[in-house]
Amino acid sequence: MKIALIGATGFVGSAILNELADRKHEITAIARTPKDSANVTWAAADIFNVDALAEILKGHNAVINAYNPGWTNPNIYDDFLAGSKAIQEAVKKSGIKRFITIGGAGSLYVAPDLQAVDTPDFPKEIFPGANAARHYLNIIKEEKDLDWAFFSPAFEMHAGTKTGRTGKYRLGLENPVFNEEQRSILSVEDLAVVIADEVETPKHHQVRFTAGY
Repeated sequence: MKIALIGATGFVGSAILNELADRKHEITAIARTPKDSANVTWAAADIFNVDALAEILKGHNAVINAYNPGWTNPNIYDDFLAGSKAIQEAVKKSGIKRFITIGGAGSLYVAPDLQAVDTPDFPKEIFPGANAARHYLNIIKEEKDLDWAFFSPAFEMHAGTKTGRTGKYRLGLENPVFNEEQRSILSVEDLAVVIADEVETPKHHQVRFTAGY
């Protein structure tokens, strides 16, 4: 498949890029500062330049969005929302229908009518970004033209954990996927497996989904 990956140099984006490359997909890796790697076409792009981004996206089978303005960015709330909406608009202008976007875990429901981001113990340092992702989920739920899917990671996600890449996971929708220890956990390597599997064999259409062990 020919896949465009936005945010390819980030924590999540890098893992997805590696997984897609290992599966021999034709990848256009999009970032503000492109890298140089074998078997990947890199493209520099300002996501806020909708027309230019749409031109880069044209001709692909699917777009994966792993954009994140940075958890330490003091303007993360505004930047995340504005960037996500610009990317969504660019995908529509490009004529591509399949769009998978990575959001936050904070919007998962831990009780009826209670999202994790609204619980007392939710980490204050990541609240602005998590809140932005929650609000973007509400925005994309109104999108009728794109064949979109919004992925919420597990609450615990680490690179290089003892789990690493197992290739195993369980899927969920609005609620966290907990293991036997009541932990919502998934390595970033297995997150990449989830996204690559979803691209290859679509199961989620105009819905949010999640995964965990």
